[in-house]
Amino acid sequence: MTILLAPDKFKGSLSVAQVCQALAEGIGRCYLDADIIQCPLADGGDGSLDVLAQYLDLDTVNVLVADPLGRPLQANYRRAGTTAYVELAAASGLVLLGAQERSAMDTSTLGTGQLIAHALDHGVKEVYLFIGGSATNDGGMGIAQALGYRFLDNKGQPLAPIGRNLSAVAGIDRSRIHPRLQEVYIKVVGDVDNPFYGPRGAAYVYAPQKGATAAEVSLLDQGLQHFAEQLMANGYPDIRTLAGAGAAGGVGGGTVALLSAELVSGTQTFMELSQLTRHIQAADLVITGEGKLDAQTQQGKLISGVCALAREHRKPVIGVCGAAEAGVAEALGLAAIFTILERSSSVEEAMNMAYPKLVEIGQSIKW
Repeated sequence: MTILLAPDKFKGSLSVAQVCQALAEGIGRCYLDADIIQCPLADGGDGSLDVLAQYLDLDTVNVLVADPLGRPLQANYRRAGTTAYVELAAASGLVLLGAQERSAMDTSTLGTGQLIAHALDHGVKEVYLFIGGSATNDGGMGIAQALGYRFLDNKGQPLAPIGRNLSAVAGIDRSRIHPRLQEVYIKVVGDVDNPFYGPRGAAYVYAPQKGATAAEVSLLDQGLQHFAEQLMANGYPDIRTLAGAGAAGGVGGGTVALLSAELVSGTQTFMELSQLTRHIQAADLVITGEGKLDAQTQQGKLISGVCALAREHRKPVIGVCGAAEAGVAEALGLAAIFTILERSSSVEEAMNMAYPKLVEIGQSIKW
């Protein structure tokens, strides 16, 4: 019997590698002769580079950069040949800030741009930028500034590339852009489809979790609209309604306009890298899941994508998760669903004991 493990991470408790390991450990105790294939997945969010390392031979490059608040930070990106893989969360992530430090108004993606600039300085020809987990709402100004752009106020003075200055941009100076920027192909990887601004835009949907008050959310949204208009006025592409432009506080749109980047699907990227279709074709049973299976899972692309692909090849799918909303198993077409919470006395226990509980679930799966 061939069993395919194709989950996402359990956010806040287990990495995707740990999820695979725990399930394999439990299943291996019941199905002694089973061929267990581990196929960890990601959607372009934080943790993507660790998953990428499962499929590619990558070198780690350490660089001293600025953190989201401009403080020195030792961060890294990965490299294979002339391709660099940069995770925005490594230099500009919410995980780098304490709860009291979160400020969508005053944070910047400058450090992420410094990682990209270092890669360009060292001869890369292609950059993959994974954009989940940002602490920022700067429209990508920080990244662009690290690559030589300057954003000017109405007096021609340079502005700090932070969220509160989006509405003050009156000019864009590209006279000092990185000499290799036009030679490099940049792919921005993620599965967010939010527009640059508006009710579903970067500020209203994501800025509150980055420390923004209701009043600041409104200011940031106005700033993103103004910035998009300034980009157009200076001859850059119209990103106002571009799907995915609002990803990572506007990094999606900013990089498309200023760096000629291409937005690509994180789910599709990892499905191709992992050769998921081939593994599903070879499997008798597919097991997938994430921290919580809910309506957002159905709207998302990773877990629903695994289920759809398995359904296409007529393979049964079992879901595993920390918790699940009613009706999600039927909506995803799961043959069965197992949750950690139903084996725990509290949410806290479910989070703290996620690994051994997943081993138990692996043992209890019968097919």
